[in-house]
Amino acid sequence: MSEAFDIRREEGESKGRYVLRLDGHEAVMTYSRLGAASIIIDHTEVPEALKGRGAGRALVQRGVEDARAESRKIVPLCPFAKAQIARHPDWQDVL
Repeated sequence: MSEAFDIRREEGESKGRYVLRLDGHEAVMTYSRLGAASIIIDHTEVPEALKGRGAGRALVQRGVEDARAESRKIVPLCPFAKAQIARHPDWQDVL
């Protein structure tokens, strides 16, 4: 079962990241901007203490939601993000 998470987004000119902090631990998903219309998700890291709680999935979902809201596409180079998007047919529109 996944929890409701507070996820913060930090974005610079060419790179960004989503950060989920819970119980003193931090899960992160990083990306690079590919022009104005796309992002490349390049890494997702979830500490052992947060594994199995849906933190990684929540990070990818937030990235998908933001991409939709901003009319961006996602290039999932990170194997975890790629697998999560593949598992959710309703997320395919951002590829």
